[in-house]
Amino acid sequence: MDDSTEVFKQAVISTMRAISGDEDLSVSFGRGKAYLQGSKARIPLPETAISEQALASLRGTADRFALRSRFHDETLHLRNRPSTGIAQELFDWVEESRVAAIGSHLMRGVQHNLSAQLDQYCQDKGYAAVELAEDAPLGEAVGLLVREKLIGEPVPSTAQAILDPWRDYIEQRIGDRLDDVSQVIFDQSAFMDVTRELIADLGLTDDWGEEGSSDDADDSESDTEDMEPEGGDDSADAEVGQDGDLTDAIEGEVPVDIDSMDMVEADGSDDESGAPPDMLPDKSWLRPKTTDYKAYTTAFDEVVIADQLCDAEELDRLRGVLDAHLQNSQIIISKLANRLQRKLMAQQNRTWEFDLEEGTLDTSRLPGIIIDPFSSLAFKQEKETKFRDTVVSLLIDSSGSMRGRSISIAAMCADILGRTLERCSVKVEILGFTTRAWRGGQARESWLQQGKPQQPGRLNDLRHIIYKAADTPWRRARRNLGLMMREELLKENIDGEALLWAHNRIVGRPEDRRIMMVISDGLPVDNSTLLVNSSNYLEQHLKYAIDKIENFSDVELVAIGIGHDVTHHYRRAVTITDAEQLGDAITEQLVDLFDEQANQTLAKNSAGR
Repeated sequence: MDDSTEVFKQAVISTMRAISGDEDLSVSFGRGKAYLQGSKARIPLPETAISEQALASLRGTADRFALRSRFHDETLHLRNRPSTGIAQELFDWVEESRVAAIGSHLMRGVQHNLSAQLDQYCQDKGYAAVELAEDAPLGEAVGLLVREKLIGEPVPSTAQAILDPWRDYIEQRIGDRLDDVSQVIFDQSAFMDVTRELIADLGLTDDWGEEGSSDDADDSESDTEDMEPEGGDDSADAEVGQDGDLTDAIEGEVPVDIDSMDMVEADGSDDESGAPPDMLPDKSWLRPKTTDYKAYTTAFDEVVIADQLCDAEELDRLRGVLDAHLQNSQIIISKLANRLQRKLMAQQNRTWEFDLEEGTLDTSRLPGIIIDPFSSLAFKQEKETKFRDTVVSLLIDSSGSMRGRSISIAAMCADILGRTLERCSVKVEILGFTTRAWRGGQARESWLQQGKPQQPGRLNDLRHIIYKAADTPWRRARRNLGLMMREELLKENIDGEALLWAHNRIVGRPEDRRIMMVISDGLPVDNSTLLVNSSNYLEQHLKYAIDKIENFSDVELVAIGIGHDVTHHYRRAVTITDAEQLGDAITEQLVDLFDEQANQTLAKNSAGR
């Protein structure tokens, strides 16, 4: 390892321990998203030719984690956090500003690093191009204004782009209270009280849930979603509420494209998949048995073969990009493929019946016969192991929050799965889901032209993608997987309809066994739909779809969440903190599914719930 890299790592570890006041803080370095989990933190490993600004951003990430470790009580935060929507986002960002202000007041160098980290975050989110309030998340804007007031300096220009469209509106409503915030930055509990007043002044109290801040642990059940830099889908539960002033601010629409800062925080140790432990082990699978979910119009929805979305030359180029990723991960790929193939082949191999009166002589019994000549000869005979004909459907979230490493890893895993399962005579279907447009497409235009009728339902145009059909040979479909590398493809995600679509494709197939695996990094989100329906409109339909498949279908459903806890929704699920763990998670889940004994145990446990 390069000496300069080692020096950087040691400097970061020492600084984090000093700021956090925790000499036992465990800091590791690696690829993927940074996260803080109890007394463990992971920081991205810097590249060899990293710029000074990027290096400052890395230090800013480390400083944020150290400051939160020392000055932030996550249990207290979750207990008082709003249950959903813009208020929840605002609550998180204002707390982020409080911690940043403490660090900035205590250490000037930390302020520089935190500013660089915020600037990098806003660049990654594309906020510099924002011009209208409807494209700028209100919760983040409030947090940034509080940050300016507490630190006494403007936020970076990239952050100003989402603050400026809202600045006058926010200051008009909460400007007088910002002085109160500055008086209590070292008292998290008192600070939260002021934050609640800010939320009330902005007309967002509907997002608090039942009674807002209750000491009952049940109130925090929906508040344990991890904060991720690319996991905006996790904050899909946005609600306009009934406040007229806020509605009038942007002609009836409030932005809910809310992506939280890049931190995962929980108590305890990792589970077997490397994910943060489940903070609420007693899960509830209570789901709606009926639904009023509807689409305003399905006229503009499409189900499309991947190679129809770009020309052959571009598809070949994208496949080349995927192949380059696969080449760099060849050792890991071979390991996963071989492990899965060994398991499947073991299920298909022949076994032996022993202690028969005829058949092939069992030579393992010969020593006993030599010792006791009166012992009868023993015979054995081969028999076929029952291996049910199987089809696997892989449904991949192709939303904007999957952009980057997450979608690349998902594409590689789909490639591995397709090739490996075909070698084992298991058919595989690879599907993706997204929308045709950001923030509503032709469906929304149609709704606007017809006078904005109330409760219109889903207001975006679905795009369901078939990368590989179950009956299509791998050699003919392999090129299609390159389409996942096309960033313009990734937009919004409407999971409930995607699940039902994928389910309906395989439920009628002739195979004895049908397995459906969903890979996602967040809750469903479509701004155009959530702005004019209830805040949990898409999530409730997702729960309804899951219930229909798990309880009323022979299809076996399993989910893998990337940086998002899917175990609260799916009965068989695993959560990973990093896309790098996806290959192992897919393999583990499929190995378990093909283990008949494990399958029977799960069925018994499920029946007892």
